[in-house]
Amino acid sequence: MARTITFATLFAAVNYAFAAPWKGEVKKVGGATYQCKCYSDNSCWPTNADWNALNKTVDGALQVAVPPGAACHKSFENSTVSVYNKAACAEVQANWINEQWLTDHPIANLWPLYTNNTCLPNDDPSTPCTRGFYGRYVVLAKTKEHIKAGIDFARERNLRLIIRNTGHDFMGRSTGFGSLIINTHSFKDVSFLKTYSGPGNWTGSAAVVGAGVQGRELFRQAFAQKPPVVIVGGECPTVGWAGGYIQGGGHGPLTSIYGMGADNVLAFDAVTVDGEYVTANAKENSDLFWALKGGGPSTFAVVVSITVKTFPEVPTAGTIININSTHTNDSAVFNKGFHIFHNLANHYVDNGMFVYFEVGPGPGRLHIAPLVGPKMDEKKLNEVLKPLFDQLDAAKIPHDRHTRAFPTFFEFYIDMFEDEQPNQNSIVGGRLFTRKDIDDGADEVADAILFASGNPTKDRIGFSVGHIVDPGHGVPYADNAINDKWRKSSSFVITNVIMSGLESWEEKKQLEDVQTNVVGKRLREAGPDGATYVNEGDLNEPNWQHSYWGDKYPRLLEIRKKWDAKGVLYTKTTPGTEDWDVLDQGTKLCRKVS
Repeated sequence: MARTITFATLFAAVNYAFAAPWKGEVKKVGGATYQCKCYSDNSCWPTNADWNALNKTVDGALQVAVPPGAACHKSFENSTVSVYNKAACAEVQANWINEQWLTDHPIANLWPLYTNNTCLPNDDPSTPCTRGFYGRYVVLAKTKEHIKAGIDFARERNLRLIIRNTGHDFMGRSTGFGSLIINTHSFKDVSFLKTYSGPGNWTGSAAVVGAGVQGRELFRQAFAQKPPVVIVGGECPTVGWAGGYIQGGGHGPLTSIYGMGADNVLAFDAVTVDGEYVTANAKENSDLFWALKGGGPSTFAVVVSITVKTFPEVPTAGTIININSTHTNDSAVFNKGFHIFHNLANHYVDNGMFVYFEVGPGPGRLHIAPLVGPKMDEKKLNEVLKPLFDQLDAAKIPHDRHTRAFPTFFEFYIDMFEDEQPNQNSIVGGRLFTRKDIDDGADEVADAILFASGNPTKDRIGFSVGHIVDPGHGVPYADNAINDKWRKSSSFVITNVIMSGLESWEEKKQLEDVQTNVVGKRLREAGPDGATYVNEGDLNEPNWQHSYWGDKYPRLLEIRKKWDAKGVLYTKTTPGTEDWDVLDQGTKLCRKVS
């Protein structure tokens, strides 16, 4: 089976052995000089003996990084070993849009753009399979000692290091060309505490959550407690809760009453880039504690587990609304309906609500699934949503809607939220609109979202995923790295310029420009008081330091220089990466030195 091809099977065939000092090549680009990480075509690349030694250190947990679709191809890169397996190929094809299967894979990335759409499963085994932008080796870590060994190996040999939890990100931070990957997906332990004993001022219940735990499984375990509890998590069930989700901030259906995911963190256990085991909390390594709460994924240290607040279960009601081609093909009617819905964003968050919605692809489709009313029954939710229903009915906007109530959030979540579909291609961007943006220009914001979701260029359609949410409603202040604009937020939208996946490098760059300077420009103009979100934004966002973190960026940069001065960790548009670039058409990571 493709995902169980072993280290021993392919090691000799794909490894390049050289013996030399641990230093990458020097490149000159546009008048600048870069010092690169070490890659397999450099003399510094580790020898077979080096890789074998690492494999022994991690108890045999090192594997060749094989793309999930490799089983559908007779050859893999320059290997003389056939990797084709008909049954395994059928499994890959059957699970290509199964998020859980993909997140369980050692290296799969759910957004194929950042793998260069390499080695896709198909019905023609004679087609070539290359690694593309995937890494070369992966440590399937089972212990923190395995994590330390991988970090030490990468640091000492100047290798690009990738930390992969689930591969569930829109910004390519879970993969990297020629890298050593540390997979933390196996850290699944969760323990619940009736009373947290500090440090800090929280004395309520808590949970200690391993780095590999995913959203739905965490919700499920919390619900199984006696009495049941809830944890702030995302709407997507397969997101790695204790990975990039928390380290980027983390919003979700309970955010308007309990704040962001990172607002509720009490402690981190982590491994530093120097290979040291540390605890970060209000008393120990407090600067690292502050930065890990929203300062960016894979930026300051590798998280092993997180201690987080838990809360009593709450009754929750939800409403689903659709306006699409079964209701109207009149764009003016549709646009009016979207304006009515979205212009009430401040009203929803004033009532502690969270709303998930999709617009597009292309014009004429709005899927609100759902409007979430924590601590509400059906009667209360209908009262809160009466202005929406009345305005839709008065404007004669054709639509369907239904409302349901549940005794707990967990039962609501399982029933009313829908799984997403991975392995789609698009260039991603986004914008956080504040309450002031909505007050000052609700129509302009709605028009910008419709523009992004329709036809932003004559030959490209868009698609947007929206989240109406305000962590400031429940948590007006939190001492962490999250941009303060979140405390005044009303609506956050992820925009997509849709691709086929067959575009050339030059075409990809053109579409990135469309996302940043056509779609993104329109969003920024409509929401001048807004910001962007660390986990779901544009990699080419202008002035990204301030847009992602606001006035907190200088402190984050200082902390990054303390905890990772040499750049052992790297993810684009995170603190301290100003002098780093990925050169040679998305391959080699290099640092500008002059």
